[in-house]
Parts: sequence; structure tokens; C-alpha cells
Amino acid sequence: MSGIRASSAPAPVGAYPHARRVGSLLFLSGVGPRRPGDGQVPGNILDDHGAVVGYDFEAQCQQVFANVRAVLEASGASLKQLVDVTVFLTDMAGDFATFNRLYAEAFAGIDACRTTVGVSALPTPIAIEFKCIAALKG
Repeated sequence: MSGIRASSAPAPVGAYPHARRVGSLLFLSGVGPRRPGDGQVPGNILDDHGAVVGYDFEAQCQQVFANVRAVLEASGASLKQLVDVTVFLTDMAGDFATFNRLYAEAFAGIDACRTTVGVSALPTPIAIEFKCIAALKG
């Protein structure tokens, strides 16, 4: 039961794998919108000192979706095998409607349970993070 590291996903920001399989379940670590390769957050608007002063939420959603797919694929799974998705948003009031619309488009036909939680901050300057569980065959 060793951890899974996906070369097609951004490197974890801590000492943990992208995912871990236990029996027929696959547990994904938190997946944010950083881009693979350069680790940059798409859509973040920075001031002259590098502080985030705004963000393109749709760009961050699309990158999170791509990163989840990359980790699942590296684990031998797909979106169709998701059974539970927990979503963390830093601005529930401002971003939930957009997120709900984009999620419905990107996850059409995926019958996973979902919980969306508003949080005051995430470990890096991102507006969204996913935590997922998938059911694998055999």
C-alpha cells in the first residue's frame, strides 16, 4: 500500500502522495489548481509585491478538474469511478454558483456524492481544493 505519485499532476505541497489505494478504494490527497510543471495558479492576479489581489475562479476550477483527472489516470482510474467529492471554497458566497455550473458540466454523468464547504483559507493562495475517493475494480 504505497502512495501514488502522478508525474502529470503538480507536485504535492507537502510530504504526502497524490493518492493511496487501500483495497478497492482510492483516496486522493487534496487537489488544488496549480499547474503541473511550473506550479503556478492559473488566474491569480498579483500586485507588485506578489500578493494575490484577485483571481479567475473559472480558470482555477478548470485546472482542479484537470488535476483530479491526472491523478485518477495515474492511479488507473477515471472520473466515472469517483464515489465521493469534498470541495473547499474560500468564497462560498461569491464562487458557489459558478462552481456548481462548471462542476455540472465537467462531471456530467458522474454519480459521486458531493459536499461543498466554505473555508477561510487554504494552504496556498488558491480559491478551490478537492478531496476525492474513488472505487476501483479488483
